Amino acid sequence: MIHLTDIKELSDLINSNEKVVLFWTANWCPDCNVIKPDLPLIEEAFSDVKFIQADRDEFIDLAREMMILGIPSFIAFKDGVEVSRYVDKSRKTRAEVEDFITKAFS
Repeated sequence: MIHLTDIKELSDLINSNEKVVLFWTANWCPDCNVIKPDLPLIEEAFSDVKFIQADRDEFIDLAREMMILGIPSFIAFKDGVEVSRYVDKSRKTRAEVEDFITKAFS
């Protein structure tokens, strides 16, 4: 998992010719902390996808721009284009996230 440090880095990663999943989170978010232990397993299951973690509090303006209305949230990109999003404030299970990724890139 790549931890986002600046917006230019995100732009470069999204605009690469790869599949990318952007995971929005925050340290204080209990539902985010529930899914975090499953992320390495999800990454392993989708080894052809690049995963990026963005802290909503560090990138609040970008979160607003991307209409992140709740966390944890996931946005999938392929070849620089958003292809799907799982954006809301509900708790997400590993199975739900894996299903989202499968559908996003199929």
